[in-house]
Amino acid sequence: MMNILNHSVRLSSVAVLVAGLFLHLSLSAEGSQGFKSLFNGEDLTGWEVPEGELWVVMDGVIDCDPKRAPGVRENLWTEEEFSDFILYVEWRFTDTPTREDRPIILPDGTLKTDDAGNTVTETIYNADSGILLRGQPKAQVNIWNWPVGSGEVWGFRNDPRVSDEVRAAVTPSERADNPPGEWNAFVISMVGDRLSLILNGRKVIDHAQLPNVSSSGPIALQFHGGYDEDRETYRPASSLVRFRNIHIKEL
Repeated sequence: MMNILNHSVRLSSVAVLVAGLFLHLSLSAEGSQGFKSLFNGEDLTGWEVPEGELWVVMDGVIDCDPKRAPGVRENLWTEEEFSDFILYVEWRFTDTPTREDRPIILPDGTLKTDDAGNTVTETIYNADSGILLRGQPKAQVNIWNWPVGSGEVWGFRNDPRVSDEVRAAVTPSERADNPPGEWNAFVISMVGDRLSLILNGRKVIDHAQLPNVSSSGPIALQFHGGYDEDRETYRPASSLVRFRNIHIKEL
């Protein structure tokens, strides 16, 4: 089989796409092309688990339900740190219980406005999570049900100190999400300060720069929002999410 990796400063788009196809077809073989599993399907070995039962393993997947631990607000971090890598992870929302008005984000990273200058929104059912890279909440690949689609890097798109080119590059080129409730697959490549991302086989982020991103750090599954015990309801954009098939190749 052809070598799917480009060990230069960045991965080429072709290499990333081939990596995604390879992973979809071959994840059952541990160690294929140097990929290793970050989740054994049985327990949270290799992860720093917060107290309570916010993050648990059930039916072979990592399940997050804020209702089980309403006082806990912690991400699930790997014990190991990573520098340059390709990460494969599957995720899905188990529920999207809240309706919210969310802005429509244009391809250049700005918000769509009407003739009066007001932000144009769309009412959606939403939940929220993400993948945090190199130990930095700012370097988060978003998982949500917004019109722009998952994969946006919120921390950089909303940083007024970065250039217009950076904000545009960390905005997904299209909405490639499957409907809530269905499984999705990320292939995330991080080389130097450059991020590329495939969602469900479609390249949505291509060689985006994350200025001043850490050179190394752990990876986290994000807990974004929780459960309101007083009102007996989930808070807006709560993290009702599951993860499975988490594999990484260090470059």
